[in-house]
Amino acid sequence: MKRATAVILALIMALSVFSVCSVSAAQQVSISFDTNQALYAHALLNSTDSEAWQAWQSEHDEDFNEVNPDLKYFFLPTSADDSKVDIYNGFDTSVTVNGVEISPGEAETVNYETGKSYSVNVFGKKYALKFMKSNAEAAIYVNNTDADGNGTELMQYLNVDKERSATATGAVVDSKGNVDNTTIKKIKGRGNTTWDKPKKAYNITYDDAVSIAGMSATKKFSILANYQDDSLSRNRFLYDLSDAVGMPYASDSRYVDFYANGYYWGSYQMTQKVDVGSSNLITDVDDEAYLNEDGTINTDFPFLCEVDSGATEGVDYFVKSSSGNKLTIKAPELEPGDPGYEEVKAYVKEKFDAFYNSLKSTISDPSVYADVDSLAKIYLINELSKNWDAGVSSLYFVYKQDSDGEYKFFASPVWDYDNSLGNAVGVESELDSIGVTDYEEYTGWWCMYKGRSNPRNCNNIMNYISRNKAVLAKSATVWFEEFVPAINEFAETDSSVPYSSSATEMYRATDYYALLENSAEMNYQCGWLIDTGSWICDHSSLNKAHYDAETNTYTVDSKATTYAQDFTGMYNYCVDWLVSRAAWLSSQMADEYVPSQKLTGDVNEDGVLSIKDSTLIQKYSADSVYLVPSVVKCGDVNGDSVTNVVDATEIQKILADI
Repeated sequence: MKRATAVILALIMALSVFSVCSVSAAQQVSISFDTNQALYAHALLNSTDSEAWQAWQSEHDEDFNEVNPDLKYFFLPTSADDSKVDIYNGFDTSVTVNGVEISPGEAETVNYETGKSYSVNVFGKKYALKFMKSNAEAAIYVNNTDADGNGTELMQYLNVDKERSATATGAVVDSKGNVDNTTIKKIKGRGNTTWDKPKKAYNITYDDAVSIAGMSATKKFSILANYQDDSLSRNRFLYDLSDAVGMPYASDSRYVDFYANGYYWGSYQMTQKVDVGSSNLITDVDDEAYLNEDGTINTDFPFLCEVDSGATEGVDYFVKSSSGNKLTIKAPELEPGDPGYEEVKAYVKEKFDAFYNSLKSTISDPSVYADVDSLAKIYLINELSKNWDAGVSSLYFVYKQDSDGEYKFFASPVWDYDNSLGNAVGVESELDSIGVTDYEEYTGWWCMYKGRSNPRNCNNIMNYISRNKAVLAKSATVWFEEFVPAINEFAETDSSVPYSSSATEMYRATDYYALLENSAEMNYQCGWLIDTGSWICDHSSLNKAHYDAETNTYTVDSKATTYAQDFTGMYNYCVDWLVSRAAWLSSQMADEYVPSQKLTGDVNEDGVLSIKDSTLIQKYSADSVYLVPSVVKCGDVNGDSVTNVVDATEIQKILADI
């Protein structure tokens, strides 16, 4: 790893020698970061923005050695014009690109075609230049060529140690060409095992809340590399699915292209960071609520915690529960010496122990300690995905008051699912000890076995959740009424079929692909690999499965579908595995499903038809709230298969006895 770091640092430094601020005959050019002998392209035509510039670069290997250095690429973002690009000449000599001469220190507009090769002569050396253009939802630029005050380039500085952080300038450029130059308060590395991979992920905190391609404005983001996921989509699918089924919190995210100081790092997923506060993902939890005004500790208070087996003393703020589970306390996140440092740990341990113990007996009812609906949904997300890390790490719980004012655990948000949906092979010794032989397949139960290498000492909380009768009693209904409609919408391939009125939180697989295809091609052309090692399953073929709800029929294709070993093939494998897994689960839970009996129009599910239901339907019709599919169906008071303001009016008439 040290060798790889040294090579990429050399490549980055080769792009970082002198600052640029010049005026050409055609336009003024300003670049915020130090540049070198190279050509640079801007994300927009005729823009005065100084942040959204990128250098031409060659393909690299996994150690960041250049592959074919005589072939250069411009990996352009979605915002770039389809046929013209502004190119700045950072060389000390004139350069001609597609018939346009560009003087040293000046920029000119150049016509281009994607995929076409252009010959560029610099100091007597010939280069081939190709253009690729993304279709991702946005581009993220971060720039700082003096991250430590000693002239160290940003990525050179950050990638040495995950705990290092720095400030930066930058740009968020969406597909329509809108530019947000909000400065970056802090960028640092993130991840555990993923941090050791060459394509790294980072946490980014902006000085002010920013909106990225339609996301709710927030300050804190995680930009995920998805290095071990050849579809680049497993996290996105499951985060959006959790939103579609109405989990309490779900990280919104976008496919983006990531650039730092002119270097293209690849296709990433810009995601709301799991954090509390009014401008963050978990808006209704205050990380200072544990303190009274006089500095004493509150009797009860909300918190955010993560089951994290990798929590490390001296690095993480965590407590070890009586069951042996390590709980990283994400909010309030305190340092030694802070008021309440030990008291908060004791409180989290006490509450989690009570919750955990309520699950140990499969016949017990955990509803006093937790929101059972969210437990059913977190279980189904992990069961559907066959998440290798189920109950081991990245399992978040928010402890807060419910609608009745009672403090309970809410399982949410979902996080870190790159090793799921048929991606990971797992650990052979663990699979052998728990008797699972079909982990890579879309068939077979998973969560009830996870963590049972030694059944007497099993402390995997997802294992207990998956076998608790109160959770299971709710799971079949939640599966068929919330999950299945969303997954069916996701799997729809006929573009002429309109979206369901209740499917607003998850796209179709074909639509995700349309947003990602070109960005993914750039990602793999720049040097990242489809096959990242022995940990990844064989994705070459699959006998897809189907489920017919009307006849309760489960079928498997007699002929296997084969998948090309490229992005399109790997993406389709992931989609087909997910849909086939859902078919198998439906076949297994069909006999347990009893359709829920809901009062027509009772969309707030309080058991009473009231003006509150009418108001909620009006908000839904105005796209200001999201309702899960079963609730939308319940709101169809007049029976016309559409839930809208007409139904809100019908409720008002019923209440007025008209």
